[in-house]
Amino acid sequence: MGRDLDREKDAQEQAELKKKGRMPRHIAIIMDGNGRWAERRDLTRSQGHRSARDVVRDTVRVCGELKVEVLTLFTFGTENWNRPWGEVLSLMQLLRDSSLEELPELQENNVRLVATGHTERLAKQARLALDYAIKATANNQGLTLNLALSYDGRSDIVHAAKQVASLVASGDLDINDIDHEIFASHLLSKDLPDPDLLIRTSGEVRLSNFMLWQCAYTEFVFTPVFWPDFERAHLYEAIESFQSRERRYGKTSAQVVAPAESELVRNGVTATPVAS
Repeated sequence: MGRDLDREKDAQEQAELKKKGRMPRHIAIIMDGNGRWAERRDLTRSQGHRSARDVVRDTVRVCGELKVEVLTLFTFGTENWNRPWGEVLSLMQLLRDSSLEELPELQENNVRLVATGHTERLAKQARLALDYAIKATANNQGLTLNLALSYDGRSDIVHAAKQVASLVASGDLDINDIDHEIFASHLLSKDLPDPDLLIRTSGEVRLSNFMLWQCAYTEFVFTPVFWPDFERAHLYEAIESFQSRERRYGKTSAQVVAPAESELVRNGVTATPVAS
């Protein structure tokens, strides 16, 4: 009975969010606080990371239920390679295990798995398991789950700059033709829309070198909740906050009208989506 009531309440909350109409197309989450959550419970940091696996699973589910198009999870940053090797190894093992063990769940919910970052640096077994899951879900048409792995925003920008510079040097691109759209087309996330909403858990209030170019017009929500304690209610609160904000993209409030919300920012360029 209790579970039925909880499901009914959850369905009502989702219906209210959908009724408001302005659902974020792309939600990005900086999953922070696993280590501190574990330390407060006399657990190892590795146990903290593994404890958050259920949270990831449910977050993916609810984003699919809400018809969010893309969910990006900042899973492992470039700077995280500097952590103690034991913790890094544990994270690689967690990635390997999750890629294989969560695959049936992804398939059942029609989730397409992709990755953004320099994944060639990942431990071999983790990389192979990830590649297998990506290929297995490539034809799924539901939520796109994007794992940011061995990723950081500054390196992403440098990578794009080098590619553009190479085209200029080879004569394939005129330097005067470089604009936001051309530059953005060389970012690692070039196939994804920019995040509309970014959520960071654990009380930290910074981007930590995450999608610096892509988050130019992203709405931010910072919550003190550690990632292992993050629940659907917290996600709903973040989406409600997003829906209450006026996204002007440099315009005045008077210029912003309802139809303008059909214009979305994709990799720094305003683009009107094709109607489905």
